[in-house]
Amino acid sequence: MADDTDVLVPQIHEDQLPGSEAKLEPKPEWQPRYKGSGRLQDKVAIITGADSGIGRAVAALFAREGADVAILYLCEHEDAEKTREIVEGEGRRAITIAGDIGSKEFCEQAVQQTIDAFGRLDILVNNAGEQHPDKDVRDITEEQLRRTFQTNIFGMFFMTQAARPHLKKGAAIINCTSVTMYKGSPDLLDYSSTKGAITAFTRSLAKNLVKDGIRVNAVAPGPIWTPLNPFGGQPPEDVKDFGKDSPMGRPGQPNEVAPSFLFLACDDASYMTGQVLHPDGGESTSS
Repeated sequence: MADDTDVLVPQIHEDQLPGSEAKLEPKPEWQPRYKGSGRLQDKVAIITGADSGIGRAVAALFAREGADVAILYLCEHEDAEKTREIVEGEGRRAITIAGDIGSKEFCEQAVQQTIDAFGRLDILVNNAGEQHPDKDVRDITEEQLRRTFQTNIFGMFFMTQAARPHLKKGAAIINCTSVTMYKGSPDLLDYSSTKGAITAFTRSLAKNLVKDGIRVNAVAPGPIWTPLNPFGGQPPEDVKDFGKDSPMGRPGQPNEVAPSFLFLACDDASYMTGQVLHPDGGESTSS
């Protein structure tokens, strides 16, 4: 059996992923659109991939609604510090934890750091992911295939296993799947496969934890303007038209996705588990 080192390298990929939001133009819109109402007052959330993109927008909105946030990220330190400043600017506490969620040991350490810092854990947002475009299935290397599954689905298992002892009745887990799970993607075969696994994981885990009063749901974004696509998640020639083929004719912004995570995290969604929300500009309904 291969050890973690064999499976997990390289952390920084030749296609520039995970990508820097600080270097991205135009900048994604992460800013919450409305005043907070205390829907997550004094809760504690772990958000993976919270340094940029959807994760940053979720962290900002959770903080505005009263939550303290553990910001997990891979290697984009400048972006993570910006997210920390955003959370603290909302009057909440934040910690940044760098590492690879594809490592079970890291996930256990990250959860323990969160407990040590904040004393509790109420919400786990499994958002981090990676994607690599390939037009021919034969071009997907074994290393890439293992790496994509390691991050996108193994990482969710590892984070959930580490968090589980600390999640009490009323806690929430929200996973990030994708419109590609529903529509498929000819150029993202390994990525879309992991997103199908995430949806099945969400529905199964929801049934597993429902008797303990822990809700498990997911969000399936469509094309959202984040560092993921322009820094290697899409072929360079496709980036200029990213999202334009959606029914709304444009990519979505992270702050258009974050409210779905907030809804599923708070008591507004107290009768929802095993469900998936679709902030995708109509993508999942188009042929």
